[in-house]
Amino acid sequence: MISKIKKTYYGWWISLSGGLNTAISSIPTFSGGSIIFKAIEDEFGWSRAIVSGVSSFGRFGGALLGPIEGFLTDRFGAWKMIFIGFVIASLGLFWLSTINSIIFYYLSYLVVSIGVSIGGFVPSMSAVNVWMPHRRATAMSLVIGGSSFGGFFMPFMVLSIENYGWRITLIIIGILFMVFGPIIASVIRKKPNLEVINKLVSNPNVIPNSNITAKNAIKTQPFWILSLSHLFANISVGALSAHIFMYMTDDNGVGLDIITAGTILPFMSVLQFFGHISGGIVGDMYNKKITLPIFFIIQALSLIILAYANSYFDVMFWSVLWGIGFGMRTSTFHAFRGDFFGGRHYGTILGINALPMGIGMMVAPVIVGYIYDLYGTYFYSLLVMSALCIISCLLIIVLNNPNKYEKN
Repeated sequence: MISKIKKTYYGWWISLSGGLNTAISSIPTFSGGSIIFKAIEDEFGWSRAIVSGVSSFGRFGGALLGPIEGFLTDRFGAWKMIFIGFVIASLGLFWLSTINSIIFYYLSYLVVSIGVSIGGFVPSMSAVNVWMPHRRATAMSLVIGGSSFGGFFMPFMVLSIENYGWRITLIIIGILFMVFGPIIASVIRKKPNLEVINKLVSNPNVIPNSNITAKNAIKTQPFWILSLSHLFANISVGALSAHIFMYMTDDNGVGLDIITAGTILPFMSVLQFFGHISGGIVGDMYNKKITLPIFFIIQALSLIILAYANSYFDVMFWSVLWGIGFGMRTSTFHAFRGDFFGGRHYGTILGINALPMGIGMMVAPVIVGYIYDLYGTYFYSLLVMSALCIISCLLIIVLNNPNKYEKN
């Protein structure tokens, strides 16, 4: 058993560490954000737009930092970014646990979001992209799946808030960041041998780690098509991360009690997790250009189901479709982008390419919250988000495979 572990290709340990990274870093900003917002709304009585708007404000820092953190990751190494980011996030969580005013609520959450942005997704994906060009989709699915795996903590988070309050709960999450940041950074610290790794690539539709720079990447058609497709599809992700728990528990939403709604989140996370992993495996087996539009359509359909949901069964049905659509398309999409733009400058390219998406996810929660305050419903917002996923599907259809652009 020990000998098998020692023989395991190190890139898989990089991938698993990246998954642990996103599992932890997603708790306050993605998987558990809506639960925290609900508890704060209940205590202070602030409007839905103000409470959920903090998610947009927090993502503002993350969106602006995207290109910078990508460059810094390429320049100084993923492990340093992870270590620094987790420390910043933990300090932000400790500060957030003490707030009593809107201004400090927003500022402390901004610190949390900046820390998560610096040390979370980008450095982990950058490391995996370099180490795993031959199994890019599967490896990236482990990192992306980590964000869904974070949903397993949600029942404990709900119980912790119910029994000890949201302030103590945030302190506990901050301690998690302090403990696991150095551990994850130490695993990712090892440097790969690119000459050896590139020889592992055998798929003709995949480009091994290349030297394409961000300056050259932004001049290509695929760069902007992928960027816009990512933006439109992730509007719903940004909105739901801030509003889904409130939608499920509102009297004019689905109308579930807090405990019942809390049981749906881990179920949804399980489906998303297996969706991410399945999407990665499928992405390595089949042409991503063919499978990706299918996943976008399923994601769009799931949002229509959610718009009409009025029972526990309806939300569970949405969870299944969301887990398949959003789950499988996410890992496939990131690997598809990796197939186009190689590895050496991937962090910088990813940061710039995802900037519009970050801005979209920043704006979505506050706009959806504002529409809710005006009309008392999420119905129209969900239908618009479904239409945006269909546009993402159409954008991918017009793209050629990565090797076609490489040859040109």
